[in-house]
Amino acid sequence: MPLHWIWIGIAAYTVIAGITAYLSRAGRSADMSHYFLGDRKMGGFVSALSYSATTYSAFMLIGLAGLTYSDRMGALGFELIYLCGVTLVLIFGPRFWVVGKKYGYVTPSEMLGHRYESRALSVTASLTSCIFLIPYAAVQLAGVGYLVSGMTAGAMSFTTGTLIATILAIVFAIVAGLRSVAWTDSLQAIIMIVSATVIVIIVINHLGGLGSFFDTLSAEHAGALSVPGNGFFSFSTFIGLTLPWLFFSISNPQVSQRLYTPRSMKHLRQMLLGFLIFGFIYTLVAVVWGFAAVIKFPGLETGDLATPVLLSSDIIPPLAAVVVMVGIMAAAVSTIDSIMLTLSSMVARDVVGALRPALSEKRQLTVGKFVLPVIALLAYLFAQLEIDLIAVLSVSASAGLLVMVPPTIGTFFWRRGTAVGALTSIITAGALVFVFELTGTKLLGQGSGIWGLAVSLILFVGISLATTAPEKRAHEFLEHTRSQLKKHRVL
Repeated sequence: MPLHWIWIGIAAYTVIAGITAYLSRAGRSADMSHYFLGDRKMGGFVSALSYSATTYSAFMLIGLAGLTYSDRMGALGFELIYLCGVTLVLIFGPRFWVVGKKYGYVTPSEMLGHRYESRALSVTASLTSCIFLIPYAAVQLAGVGYLVSGMTAGAMSFTTGTLIATILAIVFAIVAGLRSVAWTDSLQAIIMIVSATVIVIIVINHLGGLGSFFDTLSAEHAGALSVPGNGFFSFSTFIGLTLPWLFFSISNPQVSQRLYTPRSMKHLRQMLLGFLIFGFIYTLVAVVWGFAAVIKFPGLETGDLATPVLLSSDIIPPLAAVVVMVGIMAAAVSTIDSIMLTLSSMVARDVVGALRPALSEKRQLTVGKFVLPVIALLAYLFAQLEIDLIAVLSVSASAGLLVMVPPTIGTFFWRRGTAVGALTSIITAGALVFVFELTGTKLLGQGSGIWGLAVSLILFVGISLATTAPEKRAHEFLEHTRSQLKKHRVL
């Protein structure tokens, strides 16, 4: 594709999204809740689109399509597990919202520290999130880099693509915090779902229609429509990849933090329903996209090239291809923005707040705004490693956050949980996952996420039973949650 088409698309996206971000401003943000949570007044429709854009990033049309290209039908089951895992939000979403409203939590790590009466736990959870989420943010930048480089046959470099995405993410986040990101997310989500769906229909028609599409896959690509396909998705591999996705909605703080933002329980329900519909459609689109590349361009060097090569082909009109490119870039920028906001709020609220308890909300907000570009820069530097297989790297980053799952579940369902148990489980299991990922170790053939979750659960339960729980806080916390859920008729 000619380079000038790419620049036109990026320029148009920048102008439209920039105006949207500017118009989202509602006065000067004076505190952490206003800047990082949209003052807890986000509507259901905007929340649903923002939650969708945050979750479905460059991973989908680059990563999942690439995984489908490389490893066939198993990729669909892998992603559908995530949608099944979203049912956890039906359980935990109302609980996060209720306690966030009651205690004024800004971050999920602040919630953990308060519930278990430990500032050290808040700090540990925040730093653990930074360690595993910065590489995940880098994955989004890499997705944009691979996209523009592949579409232009190298005329626009990988580095240029990642740099543009980094700058846009910083600008959109700084303009008005979460309110800015939520509005631009909504715009981006609409571009993502509409453009991708329309282009998939165009591609299928070009390949002879839906019947011919699947007939070709069955006849010319043996095993493409069966599991385990080419053998990549063995049972242990499937479990290792899907387990982080199953708990993604409560283990990843950039996602769970959004559960504090809806205006009411009604808007929270609308957010979750809208996300489920969006996610199902986008999953099918990404998988079909990958299969289309299998038919049209077999033998690519890596699956991550499937989308860029397909977009730059003669199947898709240049203007339509540019719109899809903008949708993918928008998805990546949205996810990076959410990660930047979450991590900067954690550093300011939990880490700096622990070191300087007397620090005012206004000063915490200043620290958070300063940290935003620092996190973006770290993600940019990590992205320059140009690691292949975006889908697998995304899951690897999320595997480390699985260690947070047992203490999070214990927050709402186990009075005997203790700070010592939570701290030990997060530190020990987190270090184990980090070492396993760094060395490529698969103990007994199982992925790092499985071992991280198992070790975290055993340590959290075992050590909590051997130490003293904060009974008064646990009783107050759980009783308030129960009474509010009953009031809102939530199980």
